[in-house]
Formats: sequence, C-alpha cells, structure tokens
Amino acid sequence: MIQRRQFLQAGAVASSAFVPGLTLAQGKAPEFKFKLGTDLPVTHSVNVRLKEAIAAIQGETGGRVAIELFPNNQLGSDSDMMSQLRSGALEMATFPGTVMSTLIPTTALTGAGFLFSGYDKVWAAMDGAVGNHIRAAIEKTNLVPFNTVWDNGFRQITTSTRPIRTPEDLKNFKIRVPVVPLWVSMFRTLGAAPVSLPLSEAYQALQTKVADGQENPLALIDTAKFFEVQKYCSLTNHSWDGFWFVANKTIWQGVPVDVQQIISRHINAAARRQRDDIARANLDLQKQLEAKGLVFNTVDTTAFRKTLQNAGFYAQVKEKFGADAWALLQPFVGQNV
Repeated sequence: MIQRRQFLQAGAVASSAFVPGLTLAQGKAPEFKFKLGTDLPVTHSVNVRLKEAIAAIQGETGGRVAIELFPNNQLGSDSDMMSQLRSGALEMATFPGTVMSTLIPTTALTGAGFLFSGYDKVWAAMDGAVGNHIRAAIEKTNLVPFNTVWDNGFRQITTSTRPIRTPEDLKNFKIRVPVVPLWVSMFRTLGAAPVSLPLSEAYQALQTKVADGQENPLALIDTAKFFEVQKYCSLTNHSWDGFWFVANKTIWQGVPVDVQQIISRHINAAARRQRDDIARANLDLQKQLEAKGLVFNTVDTTAFRKTLQNAGFYAQVKEKFGADAWALLQPFVGQNV
C-alpha cells in the first residue's frame, strides 16, 4: 500500500514546475540552467508564485535562463538541500529561517516564541533593520539571500487528542516540530515532548502516532493535509517565520549583472505577491479547514509568554543571538520579552 508521503512525493514529481515553453531560444540551449529546491507541497503559494516567476524570467531573457523547480523535498531534506546548495550541486533554494538556523543561527532570530503581535510588525522588521541583519549573516556562508522575504506565516498547534488552551495542556505532549533547536527548546520549556522531524516525515509521524500533534501555519496545515490526521487546531500564533530565497554565491557571481537583475526582480516581486496570497488565504482558511473537520479554539497567549519568561527562555534567546540583534528586534516586539 502506498504511504501518504510517497503519494504526495509522486504527485509532486508529476507536477514539477519546469517550464518548457521557452527553454530554447532560436534553437539554442539555455545559457544558464538552474535547479531550485523547496520543502513545500506543490500547491503551496510559494511554489505557485515561483512557477510564475520562472516563466517570466525565461520569457524576459529570451530563453537564456531555464530554472527547474523541485518542490516537496524531491531533492532531499532541508539539510540535504542546504549541503547541495553550499557545494554548488544545487543552485537555488528556499528555506524557512528557522530551518537555516542549523547552519546560520541568526536566521532563527524572529522565530522565538510569541514575539510579533501582527504582520505590521513582521514586515516592518523584515523589510528593515532586522532583515538586513539576518541577510548579512547569510552572506557570510557562500550564499546570496534575495532582498524580499517570503511568508511562512504565523504558526498554530494541531492535535489529535485535545485542544491546547494553556501551557498545562502541553505537559508531556508529543508534538512534531521541525529540526530547529530554538523550537525544540521552546516547547520543552513549555513542558511538551517535542519530536524533531523534517516536514517530509510529519504526516506519517502523525498518522502512526509517533507524534500526537504538530505546529505549522494554516496554509501548510491545509496543503500538507494534516487535517486528515488531526482533530483540533489551537490558534496560538506562537511563532512567525519567513522563507529566504537563496542562491549559491559562486554560481551567482558567474551570472551577468543584467541577468541577475532580471532574476532578482521577478523573484522579489513573486515574494510580495505570495505575502498577499497568505494574507488573503488566512481570511478563508479557518472556514475551509473547519469544513474538513478541524475544530478550532482561540488561545490567550499571556500564560505561555509568562511561562517562557519565568523559565529564562527569553534571556537565553537574547544571549544566543547577542544584545545587538535583540536590540534591533525590540522595537517590533516590545520590551516584555
């Protein structure tokens, strides 16, 4: 019997987003051929907008640039793709900042628990001093981060056993989290028993009760079909994270400046459209997921933040990222963390 994950991966391969229409320009092969990897299901708004950008880049360059999109971890786990990207075996990829933090700790800065009150604070930070600070850290690792950060969304907790209303509801709760030390630490501090697994293994872990819950934005809860193996969704908004579009620096430097500008312009414009996609989708996703069987509850996060603060979590985060980075973040999250 085909497992759910195998089915999704097979479907993603069949739906791979390579755009063949302009691969050849006047009978000539593309001058630049790049592979682009993501860890998201093929229908996620990031991949939808990347497909559009790929077609636009291919068209504006007259077929000089051909980018093949590999969604849904087709090229391996995030850590696999990160290694490939750094070595030059993979030219481009998108990664959540918190996932990149296993290599570049600073990229997890915005993912510490219960920081942002809303998107007005998020984009002011990421399009300004905080984003610039993270970008500078990425640039030190032979990677080129593009200017505009994509939206991974505010994260919510889903469970198969009970709704989460207070920190006590997380006591000894087996929750799947990404391979992100910051979030493992946060959920342990809240009393949970985090199970750290790549996204590609999350559905099966929930299906087989390796974990009883998980946490992700509503868009990913929908596209990854977690509603099939979860019953409750608690609106915690406990963390926000974004996707960084990055390229191998050595390869990127070999691309002519005019071609770089075309690629960057279309990728950054696609990122802004994707932000709008998530904003619109969030208005409807709860109703759609309710119709698919998820039971929602709102959460007063005061107790969660207080638990983290009293346990010294925020002090540890400040020490981890440094006083300067924490000072850049403070205007957007307030002084009570």
